[in-house]
Amino acid sequence: MTPGSEPSGSSDQRDALIAALIDLEHHVAEAGWDQPPRLFALVSTDLLVASEPELATTLGLRGTADGGPAAALTAVEQEDFAVEEDVLEALAVIEWPEAVFGCAISLVRTFLPAAYEDDLPSDPHRAADAVAVHPQRQEIRVVVGTDRAGNRHGVARLVSQPAELLAADDLVPGLAEALAHTLV
Repeated sequence: MTPGSEPSGSSDQRDALIAALIDLEHHVAEAGWDQPPRLFALVSTDLLVASEPELATTLGLRGTADGGPAAALTAVEQEDFAVEEDVLEALAVIEWPEAVFGCAISLVRTFLPAAYEDDLPSDPHRAADAVAVHPQRQEIRVVVGTDRAGNRHGVARLVSQPAELLAADDLVPGLAEALAHTLV
């Protein structure tokens, strides 16, 4: 999707992506704040119910025919996903099969409010070290996802404001773009 273009998917698909990301954020939150990036395939719940009925029953999944929400997505964690240094580099080598309608990633990052960014060293490693010890640092957990219909969305939670969930289509555009390339 190019900047300024609209997703081609239906509002049901967009809503399904957002619902899946919110569910994922709650799921990931159960493991706390100190965790590595986690990658998820997003598959059509209807397809999963049809192809794996016993698994769907075990997980309590309902397809559209059984009163489940239209275009619902089920997240399948990719437990072998490991990131050494750069998440974008790790995503660059991933290609999903056609059965995967979308994908999502969760990350926990530390950042500084914009007022402090000018004080950081230009070297990325030294800047990361400075952020890690800065008294104004903040931690954020983001869950970003995209789908084959062109929908992109992200949700985020600050450790300092655990009751508030932030959300936007363009929350982390570079990460959404990297995820979208895995679906091509």
